[in-house]
Amino acid sequence: MHIRQVETFHASIPLNSPFKTALRTVTVAETVVVKITCDNGIIGWGEAPPTHVITGDSMASITYAINNIFKPLLVGEAILHYELLFEKIDASVIGNTSAKAAIDMAVYDCIAQHASMPLVQFLGGYTDQVETDYTVSVNSAEEMADDAQQYLGDGFSVLKVKVGKDTIDHDMKRIQAIRKRIGSRAKIRLDANQGWQAKEAVRAIRKMEELDLNIELIEQPVHKDDFEGLKYVTDNTATPIMADESVFSPDDAKRLLEMHAADLINIKLMKAGGIHHAMKMAKLAAVYGVTCMVGSMIETKIGITAAAHFAASQPNIRYCDFDAPLMLAGDLIEGGITYNGSKISLGAKAGLGIETVNPEFLADKLLHKYN
Repeated sequence: MHIRQVETFHASIPLNSPFKTALRTVTVAETVVVKITCDNGIIGWGEAPPTHVITGDSMASITYAINNIFKPLLVGEAILHYELLFEKIDASVIGNTSAKAAIDMAVYDCIAQHASMPLVQFLGGYTDQVETDYTVSVNSAEEMADDAQQYLGDGFSVLKVKVGKDTIDHDMKRIQAIRKRIGSRAKIRLDANQGWQAKEAVRAIRKMEELDLNIELIEQPVHKDDFEGLKYVTDNTATPIMADESVFSPDDAKRLLEMHAADLINIKLMKAGGIHHAMKMAKLAAVYGVTCMVGSMIETKIGITAAAHFAASQPNIRYCDFDAPLMLAGDLIEGGITYNGSKISLGAKAGLGIETVNPEFLADKLLHKYN
């Protein structure tokens, strides 16, 4: 089975409401869709949303890397020698992890279809269902409490609350307002997106503990490069601390795990460059007895389906953040994962189970096809 064609498309889908974090505000989900066609007719899908404040990737850079760097390496090659393909792709360009991830998931989609297995089974098959949290964007305390109450009504029992945008005092008011509104009906996870300093983070987290706000975990409280600061927060608080932006690669994970700088690791395919590196990170964390989350960017159901299959395949991945498709005003694909409130089912179809791409979001003015 050889790769016959690699195509890219640009897609754009409005969000139902703005997604706000300490790093950015998003109103439209833009993404580069990848389609790999093999000589036996099997088609694999992948995607790469630009998240320049985290990965440094843009729509232009993703498209260029795929069409001008990766495509010449892939066309005509035997796809079942996929580790060799990934090695060539990694060696061809530094960074560009989102573009690499899009190719990676499309390759895995093809291989699992060839094996007549859902991708989750091909990767390990630990479970066939996962549960996602739902993200509460940064707004006023009252707005965030309203949103939290709404998401509980929609069937979500775990809320990921974005903080870190302004002062930590404002964040405390937001968290208290949410907990007061929802009581003990949901778990709360905090994501500071690098927005705090180490010492102020410790003071704030200890205060949360004193007030019994019952925070399940706190994600990336300090700057991504401040491993010492991350370790300081981890060592001086009782609440579990999760590393996110600090961990892009297996080397990052190794350094963090050796330092015991965090209690948990958030693995994202767009940071890792795809499933093959993400798997290394999950296995390495398991050696250290560290539990993982699999998270995502503002992705469509293509990328989230790939991430969900990976997350469900491994026993030490216990947390998932896969709410992005639920924030979109339309669905880019037919097939893939299905949602029932917070529960996500992977289905029994081979590969990612993607049937077709919705042309509504690939209109002429948005479509860019490279042969």
